[in-house]
Amino acid sequence: MENKVKLFENKRVRTVWMAEREDWCFSVVDVIDILTGSKIPRNYWSDLKHKLIAEGSQLHEKIVQLKLPSSDGKSYKTDCLYTKDLLRLIQSIPSPKAEPFKMWLAQVGSERLEEIADPEKSITRGVDFYRAKGYTEGWINQRLQTIEMRKELTDEWKTRGVELEKDFAILTNEMTKAWSGLSVKAYKELKGIKKENLRDNMTNLELVLNMLAEVTTTAISKSRQPESFSENRKIAIEGGTVAKETRSNIEKRIGKSVISSANATDKLSLEVAPETRQLTEDTDSE
Repeated sequence: MENKVKLFENKRVRTVWMAEREDWCFSVVDVIDILTGSKIPRNYWSDLKHKLIAEGSQLHEKIVQLKLPSSDGKSYKTDCLYTKDLLRLIQSIPSPKAEPFKMWLAQVGSERLEEIADPEKSITRGVDFYRAKGYTEGWINQRLQTIEMRKELTDEWKTRGVELEKDFAILTNEMTKAWSGLSVKAYKELKGIKKENLRDNMTNLELVLNMLAEVTTTAISKSRQPESFSENRKIAIEGGTVAKETRSNIEKRIGKSVISSANATDKLSLEVAPETRQLTEDTDSE
């Protein structure tokens, strides 16, 4: 199961890729928000459900409840529908956006199947996404590497029995604190962000250190094969500590902290200055 946020006309649609069915599940409330423009899409959906049941529709039986991230950063059970069932629902909602949305659904499904057949397409779309946001080429290349390393770490955690989203968050927080000296929350506060992805607001150098923490944590975990959450937690801290040592070495060379308040509102500020990058390269070569 893979959570994603897709955009339709700059509005988010929370989706989950269900590998066993090779199909997307879509948040019904998000779709209703787009199609109706209702200020209270949850109420609209509740009324529509009652109406469909009264009409004898069995669509409500197709509803899948999945935990999806909300605007407050937490995850809640949310009514979702697979693509075919969502198309049936759209027929019940009078909206001029119905047809464009159906075409968008078809495109989303097509892109996912292409990515499965050729993973390079997924990477290409990631590059296009960040380019459209205005990030520099150097930063994008670094960010894509971190995405791959992050996936390897979360896959390793799953192998070791970590399943709950809050547990992933705890481990990530411990690792982040170990290398940066800041919790994820404090790090976001430093950068002046709230709901945004922290990594999308890191400098090149911060990304490298965060990736080092994750790669090291993955390697230690594979070597020790922890069987409890507490063991996973200790290993996450160890991995972060390795990156902290590297961070300290770099900071001695450049004479300042690598922990930056820079964020994605100024994309150029996320690029490590040439003289700083040279210093880090010299450090690595020793």
